Amino acid sequence: MNKKPKLSKNIGNDVVLCRTTNRIVSNRTSELLLEQSVAFTKSWRRVPFFRRRIYNGASKVCIISINRTQYSRARRILDLLEERDYNRLKLNVI
Repeated sequence: MNKKPKLSKNIGNDVVLCRTTNRIVSNRTSELLLEQSVAFTKSWRRVPFFRRRIYNGASKVCIISINRTQYSRARRILDLLEERDYNRLKLNVI
């Protein structure tokens, strides 16, 4: 009889930090989070045709997710971005 492996308490606690359609801004944001040692996941998702108006016609959107416990720290780190890059992010408030 084999025991099942126990899962960590933090699995499934990821929240969306921000979204952007600009590849350069997503790269700068991920570099900044890496410099400050914040763990995150970055994924590109396809935007359905009838919802593209929300993202100004973009067909893909980059979603950056982090652990819920590091959310406030990551928001403070995003303030270090240049203003033009910060304005292109769509921040998620939890």
